[in-house]
Amino acid sequence: MSPAAFIDLLRASRHCVVLTGAGISTLSGIPDFRGKNGFYRRTDVDAQKLFDLSYFMRDPDYYYTHARDFIYNLADKEPNIIHAQLARLEELGVVRAVLTQNIDLLHQKAGSRRVLELHGSPSRHHCLNCGREFSFESIVRTLDQGRSPRCDACGGIVKPDIIFFGEPLDPAVLGEADDEASRADLMLVLGSSLTVYPAAGLPVSTLRQGGRLAIVNADPTPLDSRAVGRHADLGEVFAAVRDALDAGEIAAR
Repeated sequence: MSPAAFIDLLRASRHCVVLTGAGISTLSGIPDFRGKNGFYRRTDVDAQKLFDLSYFMRDPDYYYTHARDFIYNLADKEPNIIHAQLARLEELGVVRAVLTQNIDLLHQKAGSRRVLELHGSPSRHHCLNCGREFSFESIVRTLDQGRSPRCDACGGIVKPDIIFFGEPLDPAVLGEADDEASRADLMLVLGSSLTVYPAAGLPVSTLRQGGRLAIVNADPTPLDSRAVGRHADLGEVFAAVRDALDAGEIAAR
């Protein structure tokens, strides 16, 4: 699928929904998980242990120590061309919703308003004992002081509202995402390997209702054969989208 064919799909769509994965944020300097330079290939941290709920309950300091330069430096990260153009497409009414597997908050930072965070968000943290809420900024301040956060009301473990291994997805968020996927006449899968369920099943909801699927991802996915096309280079495709938007070639809905 050429960038021009991708833009033609956007022009023809009346209800486009986007599913994004970690691959879209590599241009912002955030490593993906399963790519050649991904988080799972690091030797200094065990990614499975980092996001494992049972391990977190035993040793929350492991998470906060190793997530410091992965999650809690997001203020230093900026949206890239992909985030920016998706926000522009939403403003025009072309993109109706972004369903994201990411926890980097960059869609919101770019200006996207309808973002369904399938795997939760670090923007809020809660005490697992008394339920007290802590902001992302307060957690960063604590980590900057060289301390792991504990609840200052009861001393309980403070956990980010990220979905860890061993936790179910929020049924309300997943239900809303599946509804959007079922209504879509076009789903764009961007930077996702489509191997992590249940998020990876959302494109099937689009296909089941007669919608089309287009994939832009560096590596093959299990749904490539059911897509109308696949392109490997996100930067190339979204440079073309930016140029088309600048030229007024994608109309508002």
